[in-house]
Amino acid sequence: MKRTSNFQNGLIWFGAGVSIAEILTGTYFAPLGMAKGILAILLGHLIGGALFFLAGYIGAKTRRSAMETVKMSFGQKGGLLFSLLNVLQLVGWTAIMIYDGALASNGIFNAGSWVWALVIGLLIVVWILVGITNLGTINKITMAALFILTLILCKVIFFGDAAVAAVSGEAMSFGAAVELAVAMPLSWLPLISDYTREAEHPFGATLASTLSYSAVSCWMYIIGMGAAIYTGEGDIAVIMVKAGLGIAALAILVLSTVTTTFLDAYSAGISSESLSGKIKGKWVAVAVALIGIVCAIAFPMDDITGFLYLIGSVFAPMVAVQIADWFILRRDCFDRAFSGRNLVIWLIGFVLYRLLMQVDIVVGCTLPDMVVVVLLCVAADKLLPKKEALR
Repeated sequence: MKRTSNFQNGLIWFGAGVSIAEILTGTYFAPLGMAKGILAILLGHLIGGALFFLAGYIGAKTRRSAMETVKMSFGQKGGLLFSLLNVLQLVGWTAIMIYDGALASNGIFNAGSWVWALVIGLLIVVWILVGITNLGTINKITMAALFILTLILCKVIFFGDAAVAAVSGEAMSFGAAVELAVAMPLSWLPLISDYTREAEHPFGATLASTLSYSAVSCWMYIIGMGAAIYTGEGDIAVIMVKAGLGIAALAILVLSTVTTTFLDAYSAGISSESLSGKIKGKWVAVAVALIGIVCAIAFPMDDITGFLYLIGSVFAPMVAVQIADWFILRRDCFDRAFSGRNLVIWLIGFVLYRLLMQVDIVVGCTLPDMVVVVLLCVAADKLLPKKEALR
């Protein structure tokens, strides 16, 4: 297998971070004001980035995909539950990203949202068919273009002539804002290992991926928040049109959507291989992109906050169990059918996350939920018979 360099991994996750969905999510922070908003974004990404690194490092060290590493904690059949849930959430993400990208692109060049959904979706299919390890030159050109164009976008928003606008909308609490900042990196936890597993240098590549994604994701959130505060406009396409960016704006929207959504569809294919050895991941990824096109055309998907929180409630306790098993307990259930103990602990973590969502906690609900899950894993290891193999 061709190994990826630290730089290639960083590029992959730079592309994942440059996302319309992240910019749109950033607009929700505007009622907090710039200072508190930035603090919430940075704190949320510090928490999310730490989890991102830990999950990715497990895959990098074991050379296993994300869903294969899940089987190390939940067993061969137990892991299938999370593989199925991951495929479903990635289908959802693919549709949401195509929908957002098509809607924004249509705001700049009105050809019909369905036309842009087709264009973006078919470009994603091309990315999938070229393959992750063969995208070197294409990725470098694309990332350079995105970097330049996002700098232009920052100049328009933060150094333009617009005065600070009155921000409308209901202000969320600081804790809810932190959780919304955690939610985006958290949504990548079930697939980070799909890319770090191919890394030439496990630690370096995982660190490069984490720093690249976290920095760019914070940047996108702040762009969205700044757009809402300084221009009074949450529609990035409208801001670009007013600034006269034209073709440059289209390039930002289309390329950022393709580079991000490609990862979702590609990982859906990899996760599906965990369900059955007969499944060809590349063709599942193509099918996911096509389903995403259809869903983006057929269904409205304007508010994704509920979707983000659902992902958090499923995958935060799952990754907490993995972190406890790999880094603390050194336990391995890969050769077992189920780990009933860990499945029960995950279920407790899922329910706890949903309950904590009703409580205003300054650091959000992901961190306390995962701390409780890790402590439950350690307590169960001390009190219950040890049946799992030790690494």
